[in-house]
Amino acid sequence: EVDLLAAMELMKEMTELDQLEQQIQRAQYDGKMDNIDSDKLKELLGDEALDNLDEMKKMLEILEEAGYVNKDGNKWELTPRGTRSLGQKALVEIYSKLKKHSLGNHATPEEGRFGERLEESKPYEFGDPFHLHMSQTIRNALDREGPGSPVQLKTEDFEIYRSELITQTTTVLMVDLSWSMALRGSFQSAKKVAMALHHLISSVYPRDNLYVLGFSAYAKEIKAHDLPYLQYDDYLLGTNMEHALILAEKLLAKHQQGTRQIIMITDGEPTAHLENGRPVFAYPATPTTIGMTLRAVRNCTTKNITINTFMLDKSYYLKAFVEQMTKINGGRIFYAEPQNLGEYILVDYVQNKKKKLTRR
Repeated sequence: EVDLLAAMELMKEMTELDQLEQQIQRAQYDGKMDNIDSDKLKELLGDEALDNLDEMKKMLEILEEAGYVNKDGNKWELTPRGTRSLGQKALVEIYSKLKKHSLGNHATPEEGRFGERLEESKPYEFGDPFHLHMSQTIRNALDREGPGSPVQLKTEDFEIYRSELITQTTTVLMVDLSWSMALRGSFQSAKKVAMALHHLISSVYPRDNLYVLGFSAYAKEIKAHDLPYLQYDDYLLGTNMEHALILAEKLLAKHQQGTRQIIMITDGEPTAHLENGRPVFAYPATPTTIGMTLRAVRNCTTKNITINTFMLDKSYYLKAFVEQMTKINGGRIFYAEPQNLGEYILVDYVQNKKKKLTRR
């Protein structure tokens, strides 16, 4: 039996634990480790917890010396080098899984006239780069004239190496930040994909452009240096695809050349739309929300913007909505488990960088 005094002591300890938890959570978001009460941590959680905190502080000092983080006042921030390192690590992890599971990372090479040389050959045509395939050219002449020397070459004998055309692509990656993404364990996978795709494009395809949008009740642009800090919304309700599509269309309007596409990662149908600049939430989704979102899809479609959707859930309502969207836009639908999301998106991106130009 707990007397009044013991109950009050217990309540005090619970309050102190709650305050300590809040300090630790704030430090997780803003990096202010010095705001954690070390004495209270030791008193409530013991010497081991205090030792862990000291180890974390030492680790931050090591990262600072290596140039991965900077201390601004009592707040730690990632440096550009640190941000790049996280993106590279995310990319390496995803491609390691690709290699392990033998999914491959081989774009289907297509006939082109400019770009990277392939080992396949094609008959030379006027205007092609003269990447002569010597052995096939001589073989063509011998097939035509028969064995003998000297070999008499004619124009029709010339074979050149095929080449891949590396297209310029502008992509808007739309990431669902609704609370359900965290609830189902999908958010971290989506965040990792965003960092990996940014690193892939900036390091391998520097002519391409990538924008990242996060959407829940509202949609907002996420700058590259903010990707490591990206968090889901646990206070705002709604999956406002309409607003995200409107912003994506505006961003893509800056780029009129090359391929323009939207990659959407979501685990649910739209449950919010804008009215007079404010989000209106309803669950289940109302016909108004569905209609406003599909109108945004049509607007993107008229601008020749492709929308490819990666579904992280197989719910009837999500599938029904995405099928409606695809009938309008013609984009593709993928279903992926969260742990395989990165593999699907990165392989699809690289494969669609290779476009075929044929001349007949």
